Amino acid sequence: MPPYAEVIGDPIAHSKSPAIHNFWLGKLGIDAAYRATRVIDLEAYFDARRGDSDWRGCNVTAPHKQAVIPFLDEASPVGAVNCIVRDGGRLAGLNTDVDGVHAALAGADLSRVVLIGAGGAAMAVKAALADAGELVGITRQNIDRTELLAGATLIINATPLGMAHAGPMPGALLAALPSAAPGATAFDMVYQPLDTLFLQAARAAGLSTVDGLTMLIGQARKAFRLFFGAEPPAEHDAELRHLLSEGTGKV
Repeated sequence: MPPYAEVIGDPIAHSKSPAIHNFWLGKLGIDAAYRATRVIDLEAYFDARRGDSDWRGCNVTAPHKQAVIPFLDEASPVGAVNCIVRDGGRLAGLNTDVDGVHAALAGADLSRVVLIGAGGAAMAVKAALADAGELVGITRQNIDRTELLAGATLIINATPLGMAHAGPMPGALLAALPSAAPGATAFDMVYQPLDTLFLQAARAAGLSTVDGLTMLIGQARKAFRLFFGAEPPAEHDAELRHLLSEGTGKV
């Protein structure tokens, strides 16, 4: 059996990670596979994978980014894990979401950042922006605090709000986007749908926008190197993005 890696979560059918990794594997002619696996029982899953010599590791998506940590031999200090690599019988947990955030926010004004969310994705943002200016957090408990958006130079949605199964972003928050600083950026980690109501409202308010695919591809690059020992071919990025944005990358 050829080597393989996978993405785990619950639900998992929405994940575009298999499309990304298998696209790169095909372009490079590597005999390996990447798949999506719904996992509910993490203990049973890791018990099985530790002894599988063909398994290179996995990416981790909601709701498991923090729940996987007790099953690992070492874990990222970020406090959330989205990439697990098997080294012999040891499992090391990393956070390549941090790399994805850096890719998504290159050139953005980080002087006053408003971060919506408090889960694993938000932890990656905090780690990536550790040296930024003022960082204001909006949790589900205070998501109605729309006055916090006033003067923001960067607004980040690190929640699932906007995805079909998670409910919409509150209308009051969308209506407050015009209070951001002139030239501000709105970044949505949600990538399905790609053009969320949050991004649409941000554009209508005159903000620059960054969609979730930018981060998704950015975090996948490091994971691919770790799993398959090869550099993803950046010259095919436009083709990959088209594949994903057209929806043909759905699992």
